[in-house]
Amino acid sequence: MDSEEAARYIHAAIRAIPRGEVAGYGEVARRAGLPGRARLVARLLSHNDDPDLPWHRVLRSDGRIALPEGSAGYLEQCQRLRAEGLRVVNGRVLGARTRATVDEQVWGPAD
Repeated sequence: MDSEEAARYIHAAIRAIPRGEVAGYGEVARRAGLPGRARLVARLLSHNDDPDLPWHRVLRSDGRIALPEGSAGYLEQCQRLRAEGLRVVNGRVLGARTRATVDEQVWGPAD
């Protein structure tokens, strides 16, 4: 898979995150068919110029915003997440659950 195709898959995975839900960088990579490529997701988002891409729904795996606290991007991400009804406290989204993966739906959550 070339880099343009990977970017298309990653952008499609981000666009598929429903309003009011979030996903981690690694989860986005997995959904795009690129397991283990969380850093690629982060790199693509750092160069994003598509105003319609819901980049704000992508977080660290622990539910924290990855941008530096207090930065313009951090504040914008907090505002966008709150506008979708999510609770953001000290840079962490609380109470949000990602959609279950197909494996979790079939086999149950990982222990």
